[in-house]
Amino acid sequence: MAGTTAAAPMDIDAAAVRPATKGKATLSAAAAVKSSPWVEKYRPQSLADVAAHRDIVDTIDRLTDENRLPHLLLYGPPGTGKTSTILAVARKIYGSQYGNMILELNASDERGIGVVRQQIQDFASAHSLSFGAKPAVKLVLLDEADAMTKDAQFALRRVIEKYTRSTRFALICNHVNKIIPALQSRCTRFRFAPLDGTNVSERLQHVIKSEGLDVDKGGLTALVRLSNGDMRKALNILQSTHMASSQITEEAVYLCTGNPMPKDIEQIASWLLNEPFSTSFKYISDTKMRKGLALIDIIREVTMYRLTFACNDKLQLGALISTFTTARTAMVAAAA
Repeated sequence: MAGTTAAAPMDIDAAAVRPATKGKATLSAAAAVKSSPWVEKYRPQSLADVAAHRDIVDTIDRLTDENRLPHLLLYGPPGTGKTSTILAVARKIYGSQYGNMILELNASDERGIGVVRQQIQDFASAHSLSFGAKPAVKLVLLDEADAMTKDAQFALRRVIEKYTRSTRFALICNHVNKIIPALQSRCTRFRFAPLDGTNVSERLQHVIKSEGLDVDKGGLTALVRLSNGDMRKALNILQSTHMASSQITEEAVYLCTGNPMPKDIEQIASWLLNEPFSTSFKYISDTKMRKGLALIDIIREVTMYRLTFACNDKLQLGALISTFTTARTAMVAAAA
């Protein structure tokens, strides 16, 4: 009644106000969509949209269809589709009731024992609303579960045992060794490996087409290479480069990320292999200062550059060990 009473004095101006308000809301919504991160804008909405790991996705899809979904432990590097997969499962199971049937805790939430005893337990113990003959099973999604304290994990184990009939738990983490064995044994584990370059490229091309971007072949290759199988990283680099440059080329991608250009690494490797110590030191130092390169990036990229040559791993390992042995011998001799 209070809401109705408050709205009454504005009825006189309603006809004049509504069109402007509606137009403003429409513009605000459009601006929000346009400025939203592409990672969220192009997050898969269904299991069919997940870019890779079809064997894992198909298995989870089948378990969902058969109403036999177990507790899940999804682990692997960032940006490989772990969260997207379980969110797509939740949308498939709950549909329009998605918001009421899932508790999602991400990295910004507290991960102490208090969260397990209060927020998670309260959600798991609450009766779910269902219009069918059988009450629906709720879902608790714990992202970055490897950040939980040991005490919280032991408390979570007891909650899982107690509410298995009414709630399913999905744990997502990068490092499975940080999850206690008692939790691991209660979940079906799936490892999400880094995405194949083909999968990353296909998804990027979908985004490029949808956004109408100007990306050449070298730019796309650079995006795939720098992503290292991380789809989230690939999309973030693509969006950042687009904001900095109208045309996305190989050079634009590397300049935006601050990574050394392949031609610079090739030149540095050539100096290391062919020039005297003092000359190599001068040339590399000048290049580092002029282009703002980090030493750690140079070392990593030069190592990767050498590993791409047609030499077997045993020879490369021998070269690495011999380099450190020579350095150790020189340091001992200098100290004597």
